[in-house]
Amino acid sequence: MTSQPWRSLLIAASVLFFATAHAETPTSSTPGELIDDTVITTKVKAAFVEDEKVSALRINVTSNKGVVQLSGFANSIQEADRAVNIARAIPGVKDVKNDIQQK
Repeated sequence: MTSQPWRSLLIAASVLFFATAHAETPTSSTPGELIDDTVITTKVKAAFVEDEKVSALRINVTSNKGVVQLSGFANSIQEADRAVNIARAIPGVKDVKNDIQQK
């Protein structure tokens, strides 16, 4: 499977890009925290993509110092709750803020 190394390389490049893009702001987190948050965000979004009941396209994910914030729209309360539970199960997540609105 030759696509797996390219996928890993793409994820690593994205992590480095986001870490360096935010590193110059005076109130930002440390580069290590930014990388951790980028990895957490990526893992949550990937888990949403793999889940059949949660829409990765309608639910947005951001993270800051291990706190994940979910926003966007869900078709049901069950979908929003499932998204929160998936995010909580990701290693490194300290808390989840649920700002998902039901359609």
